[in-house]
Amino acid sequence: FLLLDKNPLKLFPFFSRHVRCLIIFSFCLGLTFLSGFFHMKRKNYRISESQEELLIPPTPCHARTNVMFLKTHKTASSTVLNIMFRFAERYNLTVALPADQLFHLGYPRTFMAHFVEGFDTIGQNYNIMCNHLRFNPSEVKKVMAANTFYFSILRNPIPLLESSYIYYKHSVPAFWSSKNVNEFLASPTKYYHPADHRGNIYARNIMWFDFGYDNNAKDDTKYIQTVLQEIEQNFHLILIADYFDESMILLKHTLCWDLDDVIYFKLNSRSQDTVQTLSAESKEKIKAWCSLDWKLYLHFNQSFWRRIEKTIGLQVLEKEVDQLRARQKELMETCLLEQEAVRRDDIRNKALLPYQSGAANIMGYNLKQDLDNRTLRTCQRMVIPELQYMSYLYAVQHPHKKRKDVGLPLLWTSHQEK
Repeated sequence: FLLLDKNPLKLFPFFSRHVRCLIIFSFCLGLTFLSGFFHMKRKNYRISESQEELLIPPTPCHARTNVMFLKTHKTASSTVLNIMFRFAERYNLTVALPADQLFHLGYPRTFMAHFVEGFDTIGQNYNIMCNHLRFNPSEVKKVMAANTFYFSILRNPIPLLESSYIYYKHSVPAFWSSKNVNEFLASPTKYYHPADHRGNIYARNIMWFDFGYDNNAKDDTKYIQTVLQEIEQNFHLILIADYFDESMILLKHTLCWDLDDVIYFKLNSRSQDTVQTLSAESKEKIKAWCSLDWKLYLHFNQSFWRRIEKTIGLQVLEKEVDQLRARQKELMETCLLEQEAVRRDDIRNKALLPYQSGAANIMGYNLKQDLDNRTLRTCQRMVIPELQYMSYLYAVQHPHKKRKDVGLPLLWTSHQEK
């Protein structure tokens, strides 16, 4: 066509029309490209947002204030109890304390609601329960609110039995006549007699007993699985004393508490010279002698780590454990004269002397003398032994009742003194 028509003026409309079309086409193509580009950017941005949503909860959580802690024996539970008492004070919560002059909630009897001071009048209005009891879910639920969070703590039965042997050496018949823990474990049935069942609960499967079950039951697979399932139904969380710092971080996350809510100084620990070395044979004997506790521990140790991997992740856990230890070190430097626990004879303020039991030397702390009042109260709460703290809270909650006589000097005799 162009070759036939030599007049350039006649060609101009043709060129101008096609140039316009070409420009419009290029413009549309450019818009399409830019649209795709920005769409991809927006898509990537949305992926980034969703990743952040996985890391940050959609709504802020609120601290759980209705909590029941099953305090098991020789499992670092006295340290957890101190954490619970401090939390109760911080939020002005009501603690389910033992009635009258009792130190435990009926233990070793199976728990009944009337073991709690004031239950007849207060009813189901307690926030915190954490003193020793033998678990009985139907009776505990009479005391605690329907939305209560239930947790407990377990410990490897091997060091636990050695600790029990020393701590209860003079009160458990099965431990009386053996020279040491290895001699006892060489032939436990020689010392452990069924007639002394109630007195010997600390000598065999004590954690199983604390959860409300028969510590002398036969090691039957079906029975054990039934018990493990019941415990999983009754408790929202089981911590592991052998990984105490990790347990505190998991507890913090689960209850939506602050770091300072789970900061601790180790309480009710004993001096190293009262620790007996278990032979390799004795360690294996414990697995068989306390087989119910052993299987209980193995099961919940696994579920503990699965819970951490699912909810926190190992990297975040490690970071927060470091933060907890750094904060603990900071408080020790602030509060403690020696920055560590001392033997009972070296405790200067006898109101900070823990209850002593068996052949153990239960250690305590000395506080610095130049602390301001606010810091002093914080430090005192961290180190006050279990019985003295319970006696104080009992006096605050039940001022018209006779104060518990714990047989030890009291740090605070009235609420005003604090």
